[in-house]
Amino acid sequence: MATFLYKVGRFAFRRRGLVALLWVAVLVGVGFAASTAPAPPADTFSMPGTESQKAFDLLKEKFPAMSVDGATARVVVRTPGGEKLSDPAQKAKVETLVGALAKAPDVVSASDPFKTNAISQDGTTAYAVATYKLTALKLTDEAHDGLDKALADARATGLVVEAGGDAVKVDGAPGGGAEGIGILVSAIVLVLTFGSMIAAGMPLLTAILGVAIGGAAITALGSTLGLSSTTSTLALMIGLAVGIDYALFIVSRYRSEMAEGRERQDAAGRAVGTAGSAVVFAGLTVIVALAGLTVVNIPMLTKMGLAAAGTVAVAVLIAVTFVPALLGFAPVKVMPRRDRKQYSGKPLTERQQRKADKRAAKGPKPNLGTRWARFVVRRPLVVLLFGVVGLGAVAVPAASLQLGLPGEGTMAPETTQRKAYDMLSESFGAGFNGPLMVTVQAKDAATAAAGVGKELAKIEGVATVTPATPNDKGDTAVLTVIPKTGPTETETEELVGHIRGAAGTLGAGNGGAEILVTGQTALFIDFSQTLDDAMLPYLGLVVGLAFLLLVLVFRSLLVPLKAALGFLLSVSAALGAVVAVFQWGWLGDFFGVEQPGPIMSTLPIFMIGVVFGLAMDYEVFLVTRMREAHVHGAQPKEAVVTGFRYGGRVVGAAAIIMVSVFSGFIMEDNVFVKMVGFSLAIAVLFDAFVVRMALVPALFALLGRSAWWLPRWLDRVLPNMDVEGEKLSRTAPAVPAQQHRGQEAGALR
Repeated sequence: MATFLYKVGRFAFRRRGLVALLWVAVLVGVGFAASTAPAPPADTFSMPGTESQKAFDLLKEKFPAMSVDGATARVVVRTPGGEKLSDPAQKAKVETLVGALAKAPDVVSASDPFKTNAISQDGTTAYAVATYKLTALKLTDEAHDGLDKALADARATGLVVEAGGDAVKVDGAPGGGAEGIGILVSAIVLVLTFGSMIAAGMPLLTAILGVAIGGAAITALGSTLGLSSTTSTLALMIGLAVGIDYALFIVSRYRSEMAEGRERQDAAGRAVGTAGSAVVFAGLTVIVALAGLTVVNIPMLTKMGLAAAGTVAVAVLIAVTFVPALLGFAPVKVMPRRDRKQYSGKPLTERQQRKADKRAAKGPKPNLGTRWARFVVRRPLVVLLFGVVGLGAVAVPAASLQLGLPGEGTMAPETTQRKAYDMLSESFGAGFNGPLMVTVQAKDAATAAAGVGKELAKIEGVATVTPATPNDKGDTAVLTVIPKTGPTETETEELVGHIRGAAGTLGAGNGGAEILVTGQTALFIDFSQTLDDAMLPYLGLVVGLAFLLLVLVFRSLLVPLKAALGFLLSVSAALGAVVAVFQWGWLGDFFGVEQPGPIMSTLPIFMIGVVFGLAMDYEVFLVTRMREAHVHGAQPKEAVVTGFRYGGRVVGAAAIIMVSVFSGFIMEDNVFVKMVGFSLAIAVLFDAFVVRMALVPALFALLGRSAWWLPRWLDRVLPNMDVEGEKLSRTAPAVPAQQHRGQEAGALR
């Protein structure tokens, strides 16, 4: 691996113009394909194999006029002074509102609360439901504007009017400022790390190129593969993150090779052969983590994971080809400004020579990574206990993790959706915000559904059951069950399970009817359950495959094992922090959490996939340097210090960049975007600075040479990937600085 990539790096450095032209051609090609491709399909959500999806598909087939998958707006009306809505003047206002809703763009129908008996017992509150012919994700701005106008006109008459449902435009969507803040912080960290604007710009340029190619490819293939416009969200985020990381490590290794006296082309080849090998295997672990989302069996997540995995693959290819080509365009300017002249091939002045000799006589000054590694290897047990106990304490709240999906009851109190939710709960009961739809299939569906409805009304936890509505053929009927509890409460989930458990008995007693439960509440419950069931298989698949990859990389069993265990510890601590802030409300004011509630169901899966990939990046880049020193004969503790001398600063910079990028999303108004940003930022913080920078070197110090233990039979079976570049060390060694400058000067002449 190292030898092959060494040749790739040298070729890209030497033929930099050709390589750069090829990547520009790729960008132009996929850009043109994206611009001429048909519009990508709208986002769709489905969960094959679940009861709610089966019932939903049945309703679409049996009740085509109902527009089952169409968006809905539930408009809640209340008189301001407690007057009865039956008062002629108030009734006229409500009927005017219903008429305006019915005439709004894309609306199929609007229910009249006076005809559907959707009026509270005290007569002061009512609700009307507007049904649209399009799904929420396909609604146009005209549809949203029409709804807003109808609400505004009704409020102007003196009524209190609020609206919920998926047809209502959601405020607080990501504004785009977070990405800008992350890029700005990344640029500052890179400049401070490299001391060179050119060196700092290379990782940003290559990351943006990779993201542009990946995003354009997703758009170009959108209509063919069914990739919606939001499929690229995860791909862009991960592509930017790993793109910066991978280029950062190769540029840093190139500078190290140059400082050791390598000729420029050889330095580029060795940087790609060593750091590039680590990039390839780190990229493979990220790809495994993202492609593993297919085991969840939710098409939306599968497409997002595969699209992101493809973008990571592009980032790896760019890192090992385009980065050395860019180094060829600026082989000296990537070096620190004070050291550039000694690498330029020009003879040093007498004064500059004296300074260079003085620095050489003093030897390299121990950097922060070296000093930290020496501290850890002197006190490994203390560091290990402190880190494990600290992360374990932070992880305690994770035992109380409650999963759910975004609901109007958890929105900010000032939003119209939250106000409508509260008004319905106060006047009709919490269950009106999460009705269940029960389908009944039988030869005489109307009669069977009537019997089923009577039995359902007797179940504890059911507030009311509406009369059944049969289809035109009379073989299917649907009725609505209103729970006594809200859609996110445990009692509602238990009610859904109870109805499904009793469906066989109820159906047998009513003409052998088949009974299914669906509706948004049931759909959310099934979604959370599907993710919960997939958690362990997904974790086992990702960690298992990554373990095998790391065994190949490090030729050790204990190194991959502690890498996986450290990841589980950091993720547990991150989930604990998320629960404490977003579910319990600790430090809620500081982080802008207005309404504590359940944690988004998709968060643990996404966090495992994203953070695992980044964690293995840092593990590979840091420990590869340690193994390289170990292979070349260094003692165990000396190998740890060497690894941190060369890799600690760069890994720390990469982690700070990722924490900064993710932290930018904490400032968004959308609570779930805020939750994702916080969870990823805190997870990377824990994993990089506690696990990789503290626990890993402490364990290496305690284990000594046994850390690299591998059974002899396995050592003979495994192929030697040579990630640390042992074979490269047998080629021409580094030349002294003076001779190096002479060679460079000759090359320039």
